[in-house]
Amino acid sequence: MTNLGIDYAEMTREEARLVLLKELSIQANESLSSSMMEPALRVFAIYQDRVWIHQQLDWMANMGAIAVVDAGSVKIATLLPAGWAHLRRERFIEGIKKPSLKQGV
Repeated sequence: MTNLGIDYAEMTREEARLVLLKELSIQANESLSSSMMEPALRVFAIYQDRVWIHQQLDWMANMGAIAVVDAGSVKIATLLPAGWAHLRRERFIEGIKKPSLKQGV
């Protein structure tokens, strides 16, 4: 069976990045530790270890969507204006899935 040229690994990364941005957006301080992000990803059937999550956080920090601070074995991510703009569909960040039109962010 072929996958019709679909890059499922990239689709998973893009989906996970959007899920993580959304999780940050609902926190009172717009911040969350990487250990707290695993359950949010599992809701969307994204089962990845903390190292993988850290890679996604670092990628989003490099794109200016979030700020990341190392805190021992976890990373603390904080939503930045570019991440908010993506969630609001004002300016998109290539590599993060676009939020649906019905988003109320």
